[in-house]
Amino acid sequence: MEIRPTTDQDFEVFVDTLHAAFGLFPEAPVDGGGRWWSALEADRCLLAATADGQPVGTAATYPFELTLPGGALVPVGGVSAVGVLPSHRRQGVLSAMMRQQLADLRARGESLAVLLASEAPIYGRFGYGPATCTAKLTVTRHQAAFAAPRARGGAPAPETGSVEVLRRAECGELLEKVYDRYRRAQPGALSRPHRWWELRAGQPPVSPAPRYIAVHRDADGTPDGYASYAVEAGTLTVDETIATDDTVFTALARFALGHDLVSKVVFRHVPAGHPLRWQFADFRAGEVSGDTDWLWVRLLDVPGALTARGWSLDGELVLDVDDPFLGERGRHLLTVRDGRADCVPTDREPDLSLDIRDLGSLYLGGTAPSTLIRAGHVRAHRPEAAARADALFRTERPPHCLHWF
Repeated sequence: MEIRPTTDQDFEVFVDTLHAAFGLFPEAPVDGGGRWWSALEADRCLLAATADGQPVGTAATYPFELTLPGGALVPVGGVSAVGVLPSHRRQGVLSAMMRQQLADLRARGESLAVLLASEAPIYGRFGYGPATCTAKLTVTRHQAAFAAPRARGGAPAPETGSVEVLRRAECGELLEKVYDRYRRAQPGALSRPHRWWELRAGQPPVSPAPRYIAVHRDADGTPDGYASYAVEAGTLTVDETIATDDTVFTALARFALGHDLVSKVVFRHVPAGHPLRWQFADFRAGEVSGDTDWLWVRLLDVPGALTARGWSLDGELVLDVDDPFLGERGRHLLTVRDGRADCVPTDREPDLSLDIRDLGSLYLGGTAPSTLIRAGHVRAHRPEAAARADALFRTERPPHCLHWF
C-alpha cells in the first residue's frame, strides 16, 4: 500500500474516494461555494492506494490556530476527511494513514493535532483525547423571564449596546472579524481562516445556508458579537452565539427570546457551566441536552505543548507519559513559575502515569486530572498528586470550541 499527498491534479480522486467511503455522492456546485470540503488544501491531504493504484482511503488536515490557556496561539493540524472504502476496512489502512499523518504534522513543526470524532471509540487508540464539551440549551419562551441579580456588586455590566438584524449574505466580512476577535480570547477555540469564509465551506453561518444574523454593537457602534439563527415551526434555533463577554451573550439571548411567534429557543454549542440558565427567574426554563465531546486533542511534542500554554499556579509535577500508538514513552518534569512552564526529561519518580490520550484530555483544562484518576485512566503515585495536578491544570476560563470541520 502507498500513502502519498494529493496534488491539484488528483484532488478530485481524493474527493470521490472520501465520499465513496461513506456511501455518498459529491454535491453539485452551488453559487457562492458552500461545499464542506472545498477549504481542504491538496498538499495536506493523504491518499492511500493499493499496489495496483486503486485509491482506498483518505485523510487530511486543515491548518488552524488553537487558543491555549493563557492566550497563546499555536498552529495545529485539524484532522478531517478521514475515510476508508468499505471493501478495505480492518486491513490496517486507517492506522497507516494516521501514523503517516502524525509524522507529517511533526515535520511541519506542529506539536498538536485536533479533530472532531464521528465515533468516540475510534481515535483514542491513535492518541486523541476529548478535551472540550458542548451542549444544547432549549428554552421555553414563556418561562424565560430574566431574574434581577441578587448579589450586591455582582450584577453584570449594564447593557449599553444595540442589536441589528442582517441577512447572512450582507455581513460575511463582519462575521469574520467578530469571530476572530472572539477566538483569540477563548481557550480551546480554533481560527477560521479567510479561505473558509471566502469559499463558504462548513456549517452555518460559514456556509451559504440562509440565516438571519443578530449583530450586537457596543456603545461606540463596534460589532462585538453575533447570533446566527433560523426559525422553523415555532422554534428559533441559534447555530452559534459569538460574544466577547457575558454581557454581550446575555443581550443576544434576550433578543432571541424576545422573538415573536416563537415558542422555543434552542441555543446550540453552549459552553459547560454557562450562566444563562441561572439568569432566568425559573431555573427550569432552560433544559440542557446533547452534552457531548467536541474537540479532541493529540500531543505530538509533550514538552513543546506543555510549555506553550499558560499556567495559573506555581508548582512541580513529574509525568510519565506513554504513547503506545507511536511506540514512545517519556518521563517529564513540569516546573511552573510565574505562569510559564519548563518541561525537561527526568529520572525522578513520577507523580502521575498516564496515556498520551489522557494528557490530551487534560491539556486545555477542561478535564481535571482527579477525574481521570477516579476513572482508572491515570495512576497517581502519591496521595497528594491528584490535588496538586488539579491545581496546576486548572484554568480561569473553561475551554470551548464551536468550529465545525
